[in-house]
Amino acid sequence: MIASMTAFGQGKITADCGVVTIEIKTVNSRYLDVLFRLPDEMRMAEQPIRDRLSKTLARGKIEVRASFTRPAASNEQTLNEEAMQRIATQLAQIQKILPHTESPRFNEIVGLAGGQHSHTEPEEWAQACLTALEPALAQLIEGRQREGARLAQSMLETAAEVTAILTEVEQHLPLLLTTQRDKLAQKLKDTLQNAFPNGFTHISGTELSERIASEASLFALRIDVAEELTRLKSHLTELEFLLSNQATSSTKQNKANATQPGSAGKRLDFLFQEMNREANTLGSKAGSLEMTRAAIDLKLLIEQMREQAMNIE
Repeated sequence: MIASMTAFGQGKITADCGVVTIEIKTVNSRYLDVLFRLPDEMRMAEQPIRDRLSKTLARGKIEVRASFTRPAASNEQTLNEEAMQRIATQLAQIQKILPHTESPRFNEIVGLAGGQHSHTEPEEWAQACLTALEPALAQLIEGRQREGARLAQSMLETAAEVTAILTEVEQHLPLLLTTQRDKLAQKLKDTLQNAFPNGFTHISGTELSERIASEASLFALRIDVAEELTRLKSHLTELEFLLSNQATSSTKQNKANATQPGSAGKRLDFLFQEMNREANTLGSKAGSLEMTRAAIDLKLLIEQMREQAMNIE
């Protein structure tokens, strides 16, 4: 399925160690580039997150942010009599040596009393991050697919405009050849008339017709764009195949290639390069102002699709 490289996903879970939030933001890139912004407590989660993303995403610049909130100390931890007794004993020992030492404040006592429960191992943070990663990744993929569908639809609409231009060019060619033949005939007659005002005694009507036919044939060969039009139509068929979610193939190998993650964007980029090349050739063979305008319009539409395809995974 066509997927964009621009999306955002967020996941939040509540674990024993606290509330963990993971945010993933992706933009377009030629390769898979992962940037982490994690607290020190969660550094151990970096490699597992990288491995998980590389298995799911093929291309894009990815920024992963993580944050956490520790759980508030419970009343049981705050009023832990055994812990407070231990603090009092330690304070008494300190005051024997440093008699002017002040007693800790209430908030400090609460923190010390719950200290044995507040420590979280790095493995716990890593596991919490991976758990929060899943809903964030699911949201991200859903957003990428929605945006990809919109881009695909937009490119298909632009491709329809390209098809319309190609149809107009095909319909214009016979008229162009006829017009050019008439121009050549008139030009040749005017030249002979100026050279021989008394008549065409030195050249027969058959020779004149053959000369006109020969010049028209040379012109037809020079502006023959049938091959370019055929290739452009073939490229448009391939474009529709790549962008269609219901595209099928007659062989298993083609199916695998067509559905390979990350392959659509690169294929589209190559396809638009080839289409642009054919449009350039069409412009170089233009035999009329209409064909020149058609070639320019084709290049603009192809460039528009190419810019949209740059965001396809």
